[in-house]
Amino acid sequence: MSKISRIRKSRLEWRTKAVVRASRLRQQRKNSHHLQKRQDARRLELEERISFLECENTALRSTPDERLPTVISERPLDLRRTSCVMMVIEGTISFRAVPRIWGVLQRLGWVQIQIPHFTSVIHWTLRAGMTIFNAVGPSEEPWLAIIDCSIDIGTRKALVVLRVPLSALHQKQAAIGLQDCECIGLQIATRWNGPLVKDALVDIFGKAGMPRAIIKDGGTDIKRGVELCRQAQDAQHVQVIEDIGHLAANALKAEFAQRTAFSKFLNITRKGAARIRQTDLAWLLPPKVRTKGRFQGITKVAEWAGKLLNLMGGPGRSKNHSEVGILRKAFRGLSQLRQFLEQFCAICSVVEQFLKLLKIQGLNQVSAAEAKIILKRLPRGSQIRARLSSWIDQHLRIQRNLSIGQLPLLVSSDVIESLFGKFKTIVQRNPQAELNRLVYVIPLLCGVHTSDEIDRALRGCSHGQMLDQIQKTIPPTLRQQRYRILDAAPSGRVPETGVTAKLETG
Repeated sequence: MSKISRIRKSRLEWRTKAVVRASRLRQQRKNSHHLQKRQDARRLELEERISFLECENTALRSTPDERLPTVISERPLDLRRTSCVMMVIEGTISFRAVPRIWGVLQRLGWVQIQIPHFTSVIHWTLRAGMTIFNAVGPSEEPWLAIIDCSIDIGTRKALVVLRVPLSALHQKQAAIGLQDCECIGLQIATRWNGPLVKDALVDIFGKAGMPRAIIKDGGTDIKRGVELCRQAQDAQHVQVIEDIGHLAANALKAEFAQRTAFSKFLNITRKGAARIRQTDLAWLLPPKVRTKGRFQGITKVAEWAGKLLNLMGGPGRSKNHSEVGILRKAFRGLSQLRQFLEQFCAICSVVEQFLKLLKIQGLNQVSAAEAKIILKRLPRGSQIRARLSSWIDQHLRIQRNLSIGQLPLLVSSDVIESLFGKFKTIVQRNPQAELNRLVYVIPLLCGVHTSDEIDRALRGCSHGQMLDQIQKTIPPTLRQQRYRILDAAPSGRVPETGVTAKLETG
């Protein structure tokens, strides 16, 4: 290439670069100009808004409105910690949520406080719960005890005993709630059997007095423990009430569990739910069918099945790509079980009405007569009808033996199940699910506690007393054992609870 050609090529490249650079700079100047115009407009808008707010603020200060939130200055420690405990037990929120709520209120300008750490909220709540639990004593009013064990959480189960006045159902004229109960017993163990339950009940009833009756489910451990406790305390006069919800579930299980059609129904339901879970028909998902305690909520599944059959329609082909066609394909084989499902849904509906009547009204002569009328809608040879009728006759005798007249007898332990559910809602953020020191929140979830009562409870238990009681009653958790054994420098964030034996080798 000649020298002139090289000069021409170099000049062409230079001119191309200059044009590109000039275009880029021109575009940058345009963008900068537009941005400056938007910033100027935004600044003028903000200045006008500030002027308007200043005028409005001046007017509000001159004419105060009682509806506006009052700014709360730095609260005393006692009032602040009482408020934190009330947030947990009344709002059913986690401990970590309490500081966040205070932060939101502070940003809104409604409070001006030093926001506590969530561990402080835990300690305040445990102190209040321990004081209320330790203050349990005998009651002059006749009462009955509701006993149940929680499901396995980690490696442990909790035995909980609630006290309910015999007159609670009559006074409320509806199913009782946690506000009508009092937690009088709370113990944790890795396993429960008859002798262990007996020992726990002897300690609990020795402190709170003997009940007139005991409500329990059909578990063999609690059944054996209650019988041993009555023998040890020479308290054969204490009546034993079988929970009607568990009895009805066992009756449904005896009736349907071994039927081939029922097994097919569960299999079709499970596979169909998997097929529509991530589709537009996910709103038709069935209720969760549990493996353990399946028949406790089987009536909801039966109700869902009846509605789904109506949506799927009767004989005949469906339109291509229609929702009915998709449903029939997802729950293939369900229509063939229509006869069985109609019978199953009808029986479950009768049982549901039976349970609703007794759980709301209790058991006396009037409600027993109404319940037997409902049971007459079941087939004459039905195991469910026979079992429930026998239960009514047996517990009417118990109601008469208590000498309470026509006062309705509480026959359901659903309230203790709701207690476990509420407790799990509060502690569900625990990274490793396990029953630990937070079980002392349970006494606070029962009954109605005022702020004054919480304040007195906090004054009645110091931080040191709380740690001493935890060390005596709560075994070390798995997380604490990991900190102590595996970590070279254990963190001080987890309080010492219990004594952990060192691992031996050899």
